[in-house]
Amino acid sequence: MERKASAQWNGGLKDGKGTVSTASGAVKGVPYTFAMRFGDTPGTNPEELVAAAHAGCFSMALSGELERAGYRPERIETKATLDFDKTDAGWTVKSIHLDVAAKVPGADPAKFQTAAKAAEKGCPISRLLKADITMTAKLV
Repeated sequence: MERKASAQWNGGLKDGKGTVSTASGAVKGVPYTFAMRFGDTPGTNPEELVAAAHAGCFSMALSGELERAGYRPERIETKATLDFDKTDAGWTVKSIHLDVAAKVPGADPAKFQTAAKAAEKGCPISRLLKADITMTAKLV
């Protein structure tokens, strides 16, 4: 299985402009700039897209782990906070924190935590990233 995306950049690093797209068309020609990536200008950037991918991947992984434990989740909401900072090696994704709230009728809290830890380790995006990944998970 392959998934494809593309990016185009025009101009210099600080004054240039780019777009990102996915082969599916879900993201098509979405602009990004230096100021969107390294400043406070509204718009997306590669790191925000990685955070979104991680949140989506984890939510699905947790759903699967909960089903394996005998529970059917009603709702899983995952917020990913990615820490992108300049280090001696250059700009680096240093960490990602997953903040998870799940509504799982009848779930045992200990089994929920076990499922959440398994999803954190088993999510393909978690395995892809070299950043420190932390998480808080709660039943609501």
